Amino acid sequence: MSTTKQPVQVIAEIGCNHKGEMDLAKELIKVAATVCGADVAKFQKRHNKSLLPPAQYEAPHPNPANSYGDTYGAHREFLEFDTDQHKELITYCKDLGIAYSTSVWDLISAQEMAALNPPLLKIPSATNQHYELQNYLCEHFAGEIHVSTGMSTGTEIAELVAFYEERGRAKDLYVYSCTSGYPVAFEDICLFEIRNLMEKYGERVGGIGFSGHHLGIAADVAALALGRAMEADGKGRFTHVERHFTLDRTWKGTDHAASLEPDGMRRLCRDLTNVDAALSHKSQDILPVEQVQRDKLKWVNQG
Repeated sequence: MSTTKQPVQVIAEIGCNHKGEMDLAKELIKVAATVCGADVAKFQKRHNKSLLPPAQYEAPHPNPANSYGDTYGAHREFLEFDTDQHKELITYCKDLGIAYSTSVWDLISAQEMAALNPPLLKIPSATNQHYELQNYLCEHFAGEIHVSTGMSTGTEIAELVAFYEERGRAKDLYVYSCTSGYPVAFEDICLFEIRNLMEKYGERVGGIGFSGHHLGIAADVAALALGRAMEADGKGRFTHVERHFTLDRTWKGTDHAASLEPDGMRRLCRDLTNVDAALSHKSQDILPVEQVQRDKLKWVNQG
């Protein structure tokens, strides 16, 4: 494999794990950047009254133990940061040398976040068929557009890529293999979907990534190896690994159980870097490190 490959970016998906607290959001950014070595800190942005039907907005949270309000709408509003708060988070990320991003779940959120001009915005699996939203980003946002493919058919993914190609934005599109579950059992991760995406779309889009909601970090390392092997075969670029991130998996909320704590995220960043360095071809038959041992140990046929 070429030594000029670009490092795979690790996205710490903070999402709503900040529990509606700005100080905690900043602490999560700080730990992701300075302790773990992640490349991107990602949040979520929703305009809940336009996103949720009135009946759902006014209904109780389906899991009251995880609720931050008397209704699901109140719960979601409690966890929501406004535009000025996201501006503050962008500045804080810049100060710590980590990129900021957010998922946008509706058109209003897309409009608000695109105006802040972050380097990348994410379309979650739930809204990857929301083409009014994505058309707005194609026309008004110059950065990268990342899209997860959980809960999506092969036809929907094909139509998604074609949509960006028709608008001349396919090379700004990054498509993620993803299984939508919290947490996801290992047999449902389906890592070979990375291969499928790279075979079909790797050379047509900016890159292919992996968004995981599983436990541990072994599958992420396997995803890297699979993606890099496809990259070596000329099937595009494997570019991102995204994992949910929290300071404590026992905290109240639906995403914490499927998140990595700081030591897990630190080890993930370390292992991806180290394994990526190992994913290469020999530059010569006998490497310099081997020559020393060969001179001492190798039985050489003198005949």
